Amino acid sequence: MAALATLLGAGAGLLLAFPAARNLGAGMVAYQLSRRLLEAMRTVPEIVFALILVWAFGVGALAGVLAIALHTAGACGKLFAESIENTGLGAWAGVRSAGGTWAQACRFAILPQVAPNLLSYALLRFEVNLRSASVIGFVGAGGIGEELYNVISFNYYEEISAILLLIILAVVAIDLLSERLRHRVIGVMQ
Repeated sequence: MAALATLLGAGAGLLLAFPAARNLGAGMVAYQLSRRLLEAMRTVPEIVFALILVWAFGVGALAGVLAIALHTAGACGKLFAESIENTGLGAWAGVRSAGGTWAQACRFAILPQVAPNLLSYALLRFEVNLRSASVIGFVGAGGIGEELYNVISFNYYEEISAILLLIILAVVAIDLLSERLRHRVIGVMQ
């Protein structure tokens, strides 16, 4: 659940981050719309999205994935847009002066510069989403949280400890993977 939600949310956040970056000149309407949409998505907690989506789609993992993905898109989109705003625009100007479109300049000038930060933010969000997936299952949104709720309700303390230990180990593994991938991307970029 957390992996799919992170992939969907980070992808949507990336698409919204470029018009939400003030320095790329996407136009004031696109800038304002993308910023307000990102704010709305990250303002509503995952658990509230999960409750609404369980009502709309029924009990199960679909509601959980969509709830986490919506919040992830808002959080990642803001962080991605700020990374884009903090990047140099020399390559951007080069692509645009060579006749590149706005989208081509985003893809070939900005994205390679900010890729390590975007990857780092997305993997950090994956850690957060793993923890969120363990909570939203309590409202019927599926995933490890639903299993955790079941073992808590039956007072199976060994299983509770095992699930919590697995969540901790997964977060540690994601952190180690994040560091390794980020260094690999930085090494490729240099």
